[in-house]
Amino acid sequence: MDNAKPSRRGFFKAVAVGGATAAAAVATTLVGERKILSDIGVADDSKQLGYRETAHIRHYYRTTQV
Repeated sequence: MDNAKPSRRGFFKAVAVGGATAAAAVATTLVGERKILSDIGVADDSKQLGYRETAHIRHYYRTTQV
């Protein structure tokens, strides 16, 4: 029977590998979504990724000017 305590090095190695795997999965998903949206020629602005300056935002900016 092996009663050895798990090592810190093994723990941190597992955390690093798990984090890298999760980051790769997220990056792959985001790139895939952008490719799909560009392939279908998205005409609707609501489906674009990233920041969009809408009329609502422009109105907000105007109201905050001093």
